[in-house]
Amino acid sequence: MLNIALFGPPGAGKGTQSAQLIEKYNLAYISTGDLLRHEIAEGTELGKKAKDTIDRGQLVSDELIVQLIEKRIVASTDKNGILFDGFPRTMVQAYILEGLLLKLNTSLACMLSLEVPQEELVNRLLERGKVSGRSDDTAEVIQYRLKEYENKTMPVIEFYKDREKYIPINGVGKIDEVLGRLVESIDRTLQNVWFNLVLTGAPGSGKGTQGRLLAKKYNLYYISTGSLLRREIKANSEVGQRVKSIMDTGELVPDEIVIKLIESEIKQHNNVRGFVFKGFPRTIVQAYILDGLLRRLDSSVSYCIELNASTLESVKRLSARAKTPQARTYDMSTDLIIHRLEEYQEKTLAVAEFYAKQNKFATLDAVGGQEFVFERLCEKVEAAMKRVR
Repeated sequence: MLNIALFGPPGAGKGTQSAQLIEKYNLAYISTGDLLRHEIAEGTELGKKAKDTIDRGQLVSDELIVQLIEKRIVASTDKNGILFDGFPRTMVQAYILEGLLLKLNTSLACMLSLEVPQEELVNRLLERGKVSGRSDDTAEVIQYRLKEYENKTMPVIEFYKDREKYIPINGVGKIDEVLGRLVESIDRTLQNVWFNLVLTGAPGSGKGTQGRLLAKKYNLYYISTGSLLRREIKANSEVGQRVKSIMDTGELVPDEIVIKLIESEIKQHNNVRGFVFKGFPRTIVQAYILDGLLRRLDSSVSYCIELNASTLESVKRLSARAKTPQARTYDMSTDLIIHRLEEYQEKTLAVAEFYAKQNKFATLDAVGGQEFVFERLCEKVEAAMKRVR
């Protein structure tokens, strides 16, 4: 998801630019003020709580605000991300947002701050006051609001500077000129966001072939747990010696071995635009492991595509591979092939459900020629990339 916080003092033009950005990038718009007014107008439980608080002359609590934001995010599955207008405004809210997005398996891509000289801000707000008649657009109130903004939000700016997500934007100029600067910064940020694809499917569905093709086309790094393990076996390393007997039977290698190899591979090749994971995760536990690993690197699984082939088709393909130099030891026996297919059905389908619940899952019929399958696979990958980038 593309999640952006748009910052700026009163009069910086956040409202005008927000409207342009949410249309261009298909983002859901979150302004805490708008959310509160909507919930109150709809008479929801959250709205009633908010109205009661406001009627008593009190500020709406962060606890209530975060519930409203989470509700809005969860309801925005048709969007590519979220644009937060004027939120977070305090250090506490910055931590709250970070935790909330982490809970929802996403994160903030950047905080864009519209920078406008104070004299320009005062002039803009005074002009707006002449048109709108707003009582808070007077010289005295404007100076107070600008000072309050600076005092409260400076720690938030430092928060995102420390995380290298703060991007100052020159907010002076025509609307289109400022928009151009915002778009340039967003697009540059998106180039640094990894696209991580989990390619799953039963043995013989073509994951390896299609995964390598995808990695080459989209400048991703292909990570196959099977290849990593076979490399260790060939090198006769301590890990290789340990896993050889396990792989020969077609059983799954213990997670603690696999995850160390994957983490090492990612760190060695972190200059790419993302990764294609083939053969991992195969279990729901491994899905959580991969999530944790990527989160530590400020990333996440972007999408999961399952290649579907019938049991008969898989058996045919694996039996054919057994007669080639690419043969695996577990291709040589029909019993082992059937065992692997059964194991996939038993353990790996839960992974599909895991990503489906996050709206990060699609299936593809893998029967057909290599190029035919690849062409349709690319369509799904590019649609998923648009959601992330």
